[in-house]
Amino acid sequence: MAAGKKLPLTNNVVLDQATVLELVDQLRVSVPDEVRQARRITEEAGRIAERAREEGDAIIARAQGQAAQMLEERELVRAAQQRAGEIIDGAQAEAREVRRGADEYAAGVLIRLEGECIKALTSIKRGIDMLDERHRPASGDGSGESAANAIVVDPEEQAHTASRP
Repeated sequence: MAAGKKLPLTNNVVLDQATVLELVDQLRVSVPDEVRQARRITEEAGRIAERAREEGDAIIARAQGQAAQMLEERELVRAAQQRAGEIIDGAQAEAREVRRGADEYAAGVLIRLEGECIKALTSIKRGIDMLDERHRPASGDGSGESAANAIVVDPEEQAHTASRP
């Protein structure tokens, strides 16, 4: 346009047709390359954006999976702790019951032993009394000697003695 001739009294310029056509051809040739390059850049940007979106979705999916797994593991741990507490409570209750039973058994054995000891003490006392009577001076009527020689046996003691080997 700078090389063109200006028409007087107008804003129009006369251009050389061959030069203008050559410039148009150059534009036609260079613009498609520019347009193709712009399309390639746009397509590449689209692919990059799509890949980024896919990677973002994958990251989100993995994070959600990990969160779900962690929640599941936490729930399993909580359930295990609860079950362990129940088992411990049950074991403690059973231990209390066993101790109570053992205490009752021991008390019963001690009560029976006390009874046997009382019987043995009673028998010992009777034996001592009998020996005392034998060594006491005789009253002279002869009845004291026969009473002193008599052995008094408790029927319970006799049954108990008979059951011993």
